[in-house]
Amino acid sequence: MYSILVGMFATGVVAVGIVTTANAQQSSPAAPGVDIGKYEYDGHCAICHGLSGTAQEEGAFFSLLSKKIANLTTLSKNNNGIFPFARVYQTIDGREQVQAHGTREMPVWGRDYMAMSANISPYYDHEAFARGKILALTEYVYRLQAK
Repeated sequence: MYSILVGMFATGVVAVGIVTTANAQQSSPAAPGVDIGKYEYDGHCAICHGLSGTAQEEGAFFSLLSKKIANLTTLSKNNNGIFPFARVYQTIDGREQVQAHGTREMPVWGRDYMAMSANISPYYDHEAFARGKILALTEYVYRLQAK
């Protein structure tokens, strides 16, 4: 009985979402979407790397850190013009050890996003939630690259 009710509720939520989205698309001009990557960057990375990603004394923690902060705008330039997507993703996730971020035991962002997902809902796919956040953040760092 419980699974039937949950199924009916889920179907109703999807139907309402579809109708609401269709109505919003018809009745309003194209509004800019939420930039999840920028939101995550501003909330988690800018404190050390700065809003522009250059790490030139603009992050609030800049003076407190003993390690040199990476300039995120030159990652492609320093990699023969190719954005090191996998390396950036792994660094954000925490699977790749980065001295400035501490040891592997320090929860970097992958673990934090997993915990965040668990706090939001026990029904989320926590790994997918974390991957989505990390992918959005990685894509935003890609957009920061100097031309």
